[in-house]
Amino acid sequence: MSSGSPMPLWFTLWALALLVLQLIGLGGVPLFDVDEGAFAEATRELLASGDWGHTTLNGEDRWDKPILSYWLQAVSVMLFGLDEFALRLPSALAAWLWAVVVAHRVSLSHGHIAALAVGTVLSTSLGVMLIGRAATADALLNLWLVLATLSLRDALRDLAPDADPAHRAAGLRALRLSALWIALGLLTKGPVALLVPGAVAVLWSLSMALQDGRQGAAARCWQRLRPVLLDGKAWVVLLAVATPWYGYALQRHGMAFVDGFLWRHNLQRYGGTLEGHAGAWFYYLLLLPLLLLPWSALLLPLLARLRPLWRDPADRWLLLWAGFVLVFFSASGTKLPHYALYGLTPLAMLGGRWLASPASLTAARLPRVDRIDRIDRVDRFSQWLLVACLALLPLGALWLSDVAQAGIAASTRPADALHALLLAGPGQLDGEAGIPRLVIAALLGAVLGGGSWLAWRVHARSALRPAMNLLTTAVLAAGLTLQLLPWWGERLQAPVKTLAQLARTHHPDRPIVQWGLHQPSFALYLQRPTPRRAPQPGELALVRVDRLASLRHEGDGSPAAALRVLARARGYLLIERPGHDAPETAP
Repeated sequence: MSSGSPMPLWFTLWALALLVLQLIGLGGVPLFDVDEGAFAEATRELLASGDWGHTTLNGEDRWDKPILSYWLQAVSVMLFGLDEFALRLPSALAAWLWAVVVAHRVSLSHGHIAALAVGTVLSTSLGVMLIGRAATADALLNLWLVLATLSLRDALRDLAPDADPAHRAAGLRALRLSALWIALGLLTKGPVALLVPGAVAVLWSLSMALQDGRQGAAARCWQRLRPVLLDGKAWVVLLAVATPWYGYALQRHGMAFVDGFLWRHNLQRYGGTLEGHAGAWFYYLLLLPLLLLPWSALLLPLLARLRPLWRDPADRWLLLWAGFVLVFFSASGTKLPHYALYGLTPLAMLGGRWLASPASLTAARLPRVDRIDRIDRVDRFSQWLLVACLALLPLGALWLSDVAQAGIAASTRPADALHALLLAGPGQLDGEAGIPRLVIAALLGAVLGGGSWLAWRVHARSALRPAMNLLTTAVLAAGLTLQLLPWWGERLQAPVKTLAQLARTHHPDRPIVQWGLHQPSFALYLQRPTPRRAPQPGELALVRVDRLASLRHEGDGSPAAALRVLARARGYLLIERPGHDAPETAP
């Protein structure tokens, strides 16, 4: 399909529906700690200080991430005010553009039905829905990674040694666009923005060179990569966008920036376990199907088609993209769930195309009848498994929520002791509402599962398929944004927000610290830094209920030090350590 073909109404409606669903309820959930709270408070401190070149958290240098995501959050806060909606808006828009860009890209080569399927799979995958509603840098980074990696693929294709002048001109434009996206990624999260598209380009070029035999493969690989690596204008674009801030940070902070950002939060994060985020080598093999829920069954037909997919250069690029992310980050000493998202897009592109038309992944590439029969069996099984996943998803979400609560309540870990307190008591998803919630979940499951089964029974070009994509997008996004996230947010984060707002109202001039915990959102809602240390006489402190007894003997070493509870909210206390001149007021 040509790039100039008109966009059908279904695609426009899907994109608009996705945008609306991305924004609904965006500000209705308290910020989750630690990541959302840290990004949000760093942005607030940037605005409060007027220093747009550097970020701090509770007044201390914050080297975790580069500057772009903070800038975008700051602009959003200036436009809409300091609240959850404004802080999450850049991520929500980035996730929306991420899905729309990928869907539009698929429409150019495989049609709008496939584009809708791909966009629906990507935008309603659990990992993408969660990261698109988080006030962090990850949705924005994934947008740049997708744009850079797809543009780099276009550049390598159009700059092939035998390309005509028209294709070479198009290839150079794509290459320089890729350089721009990489530069923006470098400003968003650092070297990973160059690593992923660069590694995929090298691996793909090498695999294409080896296709013609090992002899001379290195020379053929270099012949493909040379016009990409040696284009001066692409390097000018990349350096002109990315280096000013890096140069400023290096000039301002010297080795502190090198040690904090480049060493600790990049090299050391990969080479060792940072902040306790370890995992087995198969961590991402288990996590990837969870992040792809409820579309995990789409992995089966892809695995059954590895050989025919590998034979197609465009599909090989997607396989190498997903494979590199899986292998590279499996070798990392620090493992975090959102790392796997860097390789989720190519799987969604392949899986969504299969969802639209299974034959589109194997046309004219399966000469053996026995292999066709085997793939047909996998397809039928995958179709029924996908219907079952969609039908059982609402009930499964409720069951997993109950299991998580029970597991946390039975745990003896200190972190889980706090979560048990936070999850205690009646809430939106438990208590007397148990029977209605099951009925609602069953009805939603019937809509999703029944609609999915019905879509398989009609012709691939029927309007029912895009209609089901719209319905699936709406139901899945609404279930997450209007039910699960508000419940978890109210349980886990509302007490922190409540105590911060109370302290801001009743103790606007009293020094407040965080004692024995790290809840950056507390400082955000308090709207002033809260250092992590024991309170001095006359200071207030946020503490955990389950740690108060052990913390009572800390501070100045006096076991008899008096601590007065000023307010409490499920799992947390706002306490005062009285001093000689401290006022004796309490809310």
